[in-house]
Amino acid sequence: MFPAVPKPMSFYKQNNKIVNKNLKLEINKKSYTSRKSEGFTLIEVLVSSAILVILAAGFIGLQYITSQHQVSAWKNYLNVEAANNSLSLIARELRDARQSETGAYPLQTTNDQEIIFYSDYDYDGQAERIRYTLTGNQLSKGVIEPSGTPVSYPTINEKVKLATDIVRNGAIPVFSYYNSDWPSDTENNPLAPASRISDTREIKIYLKTNYKNNDSDNDYILETFVRLRMLD
Repeated sequence: MFPAVPKPMSFYKQNNKIVNKNLKLEINKKSYTSRKSEGFTLIEVLVSSAILVILAAGFIGLQYITSQHQVSAWKNYLNVEAANNSLSLIARELRDARQSETGAYPLQTTNDQEIIFYSDYDYDGQAERIRYTLTGNQLSKGVIEPSGTPVSYPTINEKVKLATDIVRNGAIPVFSYYNSDWPSDTENNPLAPASRISDTREIKIYLKTNYKNNDSDNDYILETFVRLRMLD
């Protein structure tokens, strides 16, 4: 075996230069890549901001729609509850209808959208003249206290107040009238206008309510039958 010939010093220096050069290139490449991945470009920032703005606007819009729906539902509930209270009041007053202080018959007017009758609605021992009338969407109540000697019911003394303003009956009668043979007598009921005053023993009150116009999806029907005690 021949002994290994030692390489000249220049060979090792040259190799070291090549290795050092390659190492520097690799280090520079990694450093550039690291700097590039550390931040966002302007376009990326703008796109991200735009997406966040769109998402925020959508969320706020959804919250607004939800809150408006809740407010609408609450308003409708309150208005329907007020109309229901009015219906209960009408039913109670009609149930206690009686002769007037002048001796007049308990029922004075029996129309589809208006009824006038006598009843002691305030429990003062005297029968007041009570009128309920539907005009458009407004159901109003008028009350006349008996006064004078001899006793009378001056229409100039009528006190009118709004019972409810969310009635959507249109042409549907608020008041329907039935005789003592109802419900077996379906031929003569509801009663024709000519026989209502004398033959009425039971009255149906029907209210289609909705605090919004042209929104039939949220219509709420209030209905009750009232038997007139003094006429049984």
